[in-house]
Amino acid sequence: MRLTTVTRFATVVALVTFVACAGRSVASRTTPETQGSVVWGPAPAVFPAGAQMAVLQGDPSKAEPFTVRLRFPDGYRIAPHTHPTDEHVTVIEGTFLVGMGEDVRPGDMLSLSAGGFATAPAGHAHYAAARGTTVVQVHATGPFSLTYVHPTDLPVAARGTTR
Repeated sequence: MRLTTVTRFATVVALVTFVACAGRSVASRTTPETQGSVVWGPAPAVFPAGAQMAVLQGDPSKAEPFTVRLRFPDGYRIAPHTHPTDEHVTVIEGTFLVGMGEDVRPGDMLSLSAGGFATAPAGHAHYAAARGTTVVQVHATGPFSLTYVHPTDLPVAARGTTR
């Protein structure tokens, strides 16, 4: 897949927004066992509006392992995208629908309930949706980067515009 200037820009924006989010207080990066509860905040702007995120371990902006939780409202969708490293997803609550490929095919999506697990290999396009309020735990090796297959899917907030 050839990267266009817009796609490279989207990757840089994704990394910058995730780095900004990773700079939250130390309390948000401690494990729930130490903290007593997960501290939620808005997900980085590279995600469509409505998602929340908690950093449990590591620093997603660095070249090290990290673990985050993402909470999505019912009907939430993430357009086809790729990551430079494998992404491992465990469903904590709700139903997480996952599909592979550069175009969304709802009939081909795998439905994962609590305890379900999936890995999206590095560089392979995938997409997702939530049925009901859904919480997933993602672990990967940073630095985190998300590149949308179709640059127009990059949320406006991540484009640095106010349109």
